[in-house]
Amino acid sequence: MLPYFRSVAIVGKYMDDSALQNMRDDLTHLVQYLQSQELHVCVEEQTARFIRHEGFELASLENIGHKADLVVVMGGDGTMLSVARALRDSNVCLIGINRGRLGFLTDLQTDNMLGELEKILQGEYQLESRMLLQSAVSRAQSQLWQSVAMNDVVIKSAFRLIELEVHVDGKFVSRQRADGLILATPTGTTAYGLSAGGPIMHPDLHAISIVPISPHTLSYRPITVPADSVIEVIIVNAADAQISFDGQGQHALSEGDHIRIARGEQEIQLLHPKTYCYFDMLRNKLNWG
Repeated sequence: MLPYFRSVAIVGKYMDDSALQNMRDDLTHLVQYLQSQELHVCVEEQTARFIRHEGFELASLENIGHKADLVVVMGGDGTMLSVARALRDSNVCLIGINRGRLGFLTDLQTDNMLGELEKILQGEYQLESRMLLQSAVSRAQSQLWQSVAMNDVVIKSAFRLIELEVHVDGKFVSRQRADGLILATPTGTTAYGLSAGGPIMHPDLHAISIVPISPHTLSYRPITVPADSVIEVIIVNAADAQISFDGQGQHALSEGDHIRIARGEQEIQLLHPKTYCYFDMLRNKLNWG
């Protein structure tokens, strides 16, 4: 049975005041419309500072997923990624209004967002689960940190080649010199992995793409493994290597560091309009003929 929405939360591009200022009118119209539908409306506290209206509940990003049945994210793919990671434990449905550039994850446009939301609130939508990656970095057998990613985990050097060793499920795959390595979910294969020559994977697939960045040996090509694989990357030789998660937060790596990447326990619930088609989206965003 499809979820029924009684409470809707709104999150804008909460880390960017200038972006929130530019979307002030759209955010205000969105709140007014949802309240006119007799829905409980909750707004992320940073976003709320730019709304010219009253009568809604305030909540932190960490808590907002537990107060709503649906979270509407206004921004670009970066905003959607950060909100999805923050709300992953709540299992709340997310839908995006595109105020960014390409917008692979944000389906609605501001010029028709209220009409599309009306259909969605009446049950005319598609629900889709997207997998996450769980990563842990260890040094000298002590875990330094762990994080999740919806798009990709990227290991790279800014200025020189690094040497990496890759293992899948305890089996040695390769030792390579390259600018870095991308480990991408199907969602992330239209991001950095695509620019590096990796495959596009349909989001219904359960798989992880391993994509080298400018490998020194040109025969080293991307490889896709099952989603339940455990991937281990060992930093063999690197002077300035870093790891990032969805491109949002970097950490320095050292020689001998071990990075473990596996499928995350949670999944992200994305909501699309009833007319959404993944191939139409690719064709429009990537300018295919």
